[in-house]
Amino acid sequence: MGDSGGASGCPTPWGGGLTNTHDPMTDAVPNTVTNLGIIAGSGRFPFMVADGARRAGCRVTVVALHGFADPALCGHADAFHWAGLARPGRWIRLLKKQNVCEVILAGAVKKTAMYGRFRLLRLLPDLTALRIWFHELKDKRNDAVLAAVADELAKHGIVMQDCTQYTRESLAPEGVLTHTKPTPAQLREADFGWKIAKELGRLDIGQTVAVKETEVIAVEAIEGTDRMIERAGQLCPRGGWTLVKVAKPNQDMRFDVPTIGPETIANLARNGAKMLVIEAERTMLVDRDAIVAAAMREGIVIDCRSQT
Repeated sequence: MGDSGGASGCPTPWGGGLTNTHDPMTDAVPNTVTNLGIIAGSGRFPFMVADGARRAGCRVTVVALHGFADPALCGHADAFHWAGLARPGRWIRLLKKQNVCEVILAGAVKKTAMYGRFRLLRLLPDLTALRIWFHELKDKRNDAVLAAVADELAKHGIVMQDCTQYTRESLAPEGVLTHTKPTPAQLREADFGWKIAKELGRLDIGQTVAVKETEVIAVEAIEGTDRMIERAGQLCPRGGWTLVKVAKPNQDMRFDVPTIGPETIANLARNGAKMLVIEAERTMLVDRDAIVAAAMREGIVIDCRSQT
């Protein structure tokens, strides 16, 4: 199965030595099987996609992004390779060698990594990345960047798919998930925050807003939801605020789909939030039972709403 299998047969990231015994560039596979590629960032979502795809009969090749992906993904793939965040040329070569013609982006990547000091030395972008970043993009917002990556993959016969294709059972259902229901004041905050979060999404700035008493406390931008939650807690130390996280009005389900996990609830609790509003059927729940249990333990209401 190429460089795949258990931990002892998995390749390690740069700096850790290469423990695989096969050459990933020569272990080609026949194109008679359903070959799915996963370009994996951080978190549990790549595991969910890999497991769901294999249950559906796919042969899964994971291209794990250095500094983001979990090495344990190796045990959930038929072929596993490390690659740099700014090395899309290598992604393409690896996927084509495995006869992959469908790919899913799964997992988080901190965009701040693209703006750190000495970024070119740290990321070592290949020529494909340099061409896209400096010559083809009109702006660097998420949808523009990810759509350009999808277009580049498509030029090589690799089509980016809906990232929820193999995990639809984990999409948030409509309704209040917790036993505690929202108060009238929380419902007003949810309605207020929903419109603002949708507008942020339309502008492709972020998808999340923190509100309290129909005032905006914090909005999400490049820092991501977790750091925005921490900032909201600092700005509203008395707590009791509401987080609204939505899909974009014209959400491309291939990428940047809102995702919530148990760690999101823990972060909300640490920073004083008392309600989480998310979009039904367009938000991924990573371990729904654990999310709901943590929310009820912390006294946080979870309200899943349909698009309005």
